[in-house]
Amino acid sequence: MKLAVVGGGSTYTPELIDGFARLRDTLPIEELVLVDPAADRLELVGGLARRIFAKQGHPGTIATTADLESGVAGADAVLLQLRIGGQAARNQDETWPLECGCVGQETTGAGGLAKALRTVPVVLDIAERVRRVAPQAWIIDFTNPVGIVTRALLQAGHKAVGLCNVAIGFQRKFARLLDVSPEQVHLDHVGLNHLTWERGVRLGGPQGEDMLPKLLAEHGDTIAADLHLPREIVDRLGVVPSYYLRYYYAHDEVVRELRTAPSRASQVAAMEKQLLEMYGDPALDEKPELLAKRGGAFYSEAAVALASSLLRNTGDVQVVNTYNNGTLPFLADDAVIEVPAVVDGTGTKPLPVAPLDPLYAGLIANVTAYEDLALEAALRGGRDRVFKALLSHPLIGQYEYAEALTDSLVAHNREHLAWA
Repeated sequence: MKLAVVGGGSTYTPELIDGFARLRDTLPIEELVLVDPAADRLELVGGLARRIFAKQGHPGTIATTADLESGVAGADAVLLQLRIGGQAARNQDETWPLECGCVGQETTGAGGLAKALRTVPVVLDIAERVRRVAPQAWIIDFTNPVGIVTRALLQAGHKAVGLCNVAIGFQRKFARLLDVSPEQVHLDHVGLNHLTWERGVRLGGPQGEDMLPKLLAEHGDTIAADLHLPREIVDRLGVVPSYYLRYYYAHDEVVRELRTAPSRASQVAAMEKQLLEMYGDPALDEKPELLAKRGGAFYSEAAVALASSLLRNTGDVQVVNTYNNGTLPFLADDAVIEVPAVVDGTGTKPLPVAPLDPLYAGLIANVTAYEDLALEAALRGGRDRVFKALLSHPLIGQYEYAEALTDSLVAHNREHLAWA
């Protein structure tokens, strides 16, 4: 089995390598290729990756290359983990929206649109090149904004599934609080990427006993603190929203915080510099503890589980980003949603979803409409399409803001926008 990781020079990659090494019985990789144009980063990450495999006794080989075609040729699966423009572009995404009093974040609001516009054309180019040299390969997308990028891939006819670590993070957290193994916890997880709610936490299977009321009663303070939301709000909702919902439920509070704190991008850039120095140490043969602060917790477990289900035809249930196909009846079939699905060699089949409260369905429908317009802007370009996408976003919604944000987005991303 051959896997390729495009964006393999990311500081995330040792997390992924550690998972491949530990879970080699689940996903027996014979050849792993890390693909990245940044030769200096790739050399450091590749060296650590080989040492991790060696320490854990993994028999597979790890190669590195800047050449996409040779790296993905013959691959069974290709993982995409890209950041077009690097942390510098992310820093801009997190700062210029604040000038209009709008949240600055890399996947939500105006910053998220900027990332989509930079990313979608590059991902589609990569996917077309993958299709030419590895037509059988599944593309697993971990590149944000995952929902929009996955829809672009599916719409272009690629064998693609989107992956996020939010659901597996909740699964692990709830398992720890309930003192059970993660495999026993099944989430009633519903929504869009970075716009989801846990409506149930069931033991033993999708029809098992719902432990969410017990979790909220006994651990509500801990859960609310992790979400940076008041306990009262979580109790009133009776569900556990993803932490990205704070950008909607406490938007102005978040803006005030962001205006007085260093950007997350600047913090991550400092961490990445330190991590890369650590990766260059020939004595390091395991992922460092600092990597846990970088983000992407449990990404490796989620990636291994998804790749195994696709390539070994296991029929396991995974939380994925995939076509709606009637699962949420108020959305078009070709909307991309994030829900539990049966995953096998033919792809994904979302499990049935109980009707949603209008509080959640309304926001999902609104953000889906924005994602429609965002993808149109990413594919076809044009200032007017950017403006309409921003105007439609529930965190913006005023024409004066949309006009100003459009000007800022184009000015800060001109080098990445062919039409600009």
